[in-house]
Amino acid sequence: MYVPPAFREDRPEVLRAAIRATGLAILVSHGPEGIVASHVPMLLDDAGGANGTLLGHIARANTQWRQSTPDIPALAIFPGPDAYISPSWYATKRVTGKVVPTWNYVAVHAYGQLVFFDDPGELRALVSRLTSVHEAGRPVPWAVTDAPADFVASQVKGIVGFRLAITRLEGKWKMSQNRPMADRLGVIDGLRQQAEPTGAAVANLVRASLRGAKLDP
Repeated sequence: MYVPPAFREDRPEVLRAAIRATGLAILVSHGPEGIVASHVPMLLDDAGGANGTLLGHIARANTQWRQSTPDIPALAIFPGPDAYISPSWYATKRVTGKVVPTWNYVAVHAYGQLVFFDDPGELRALVSRLTSVHEAGRPVPWAVTDAPADFVASQVKGIVGFRLAITRLEGKWKMSQNRPMADRLGVIDGLRQQAEPTGAAVANLVRASLRGAKLDP
């Protein structure tokens, strides 16, 4: 990932928080026919190695698990909040007119060796963990045990689990850090006036960057 110094985020705790905040990630691996990618939810297990291990599952009918080359590192992409940035928000527009549109965004890339597994007990435990994470906070959380055992067993047969032990993490927080202060303040104001749901989140990240910090997305 191309990461200019102004946009680089390499604090492990911030990168891990961004991973956990992402509902759906992208698993990219390489096989005999080239690059293969799947969109899947993932869990970060801090106990699995120095950088943690990503856990998830894909459909058994998805050929990625058969095609991935074990000795070629895989990549998991975690997109964070993003928003279009209009040049009309920049103070520079009113001074020189020399401005163009751009996009602000958060992205985390996790690299590592990809291993697939299909043990029914491990898969059921993984599905239970994923469910617990995403049902947490609901008034009446749904649990895997709410479904009939034979039904759950039949569903587990249709998936294959994976582990990606993270060997390298990259983070990019592109939040207008390369713009003059007046332009950055204009971006915050412009985003907060928009109806887009992630506008406020990106505005907060731009505001945080003014203090030399980066908030968890």
